[in-house]
Amino acid sequence: MTTYNNQLSAYIHSLFAVEDEYLVQAREESAKYGLPAININAEEGRFLQFLVRLIGARTAVEIGTFYGYSSTWIARGLNPGGKLITIEKEANYADIARQNFEFAGLAEIVDLHVGDAKHILTKIQESGPFDFVFIDADRPNYPFFFEWALEHLRLGGIFAAHNAFMKGTITGIGEDEEHSALMRQFNRQVAENARLTSTIFPAGDGTLVAMKTS
Repeated sequence: MTTYNNQLSAYIHSLFAVEDEYLVQAREESAKYGLPAININAEEGRFLQFLVRLIGARTAVEIGTFYGYSSTWIARGLNPGGKLITIEKEANYADIARQNFEFAGLAEIVDLHVGDAKHILTKIQESGPFDFVFIDADRPNYPFFFEWALEHLRLGGIFAAHNAFMKGTITGIGEDEEHSALMRQFNRQVAENARLTSTIFPAGDGTLVAMKTS
């Protein structure tokens, strides 16, 4: 029997994923700029931070900075001396993210790149292998990002991808989102890869998580 619901999600938030002033300001400032409310929630952010800390990550890559909310959670999970390379296509989003990183004291930890992720990944891959890769942008290119991560993650490294549920339409219930079919195929691609141990964390819109085991 499944008991998970919004009330239990709020319970987790209140105990384990409490936002500090920096995360709260990041959200509030994004609303002032008129940005859409499409970032991960605090529960998902805490889960990413937990994964990063669990594997003792020092190097992480994020595709889809937006205004830096998920980046903040990830960066805070890194071991001392760690570095997060985050990529954002939109320059105006990147400008807001830089302000948030500065305010949160993360400017020296986060290396923000602006531009096409596929191009930037080819430039940064020489800095690998990486411990952790998180993607939350450009759904049609999820398969490319996944293959890149599989190649450039260390053994025991973790790959994570947001929106695994596509607002609940992934099972065919309700009207499909634009990329629901793509995500169904992508989730299966990861699930059937023999080099990974994988699952979906069911909070928010679902985060696909995979550890590179071979």
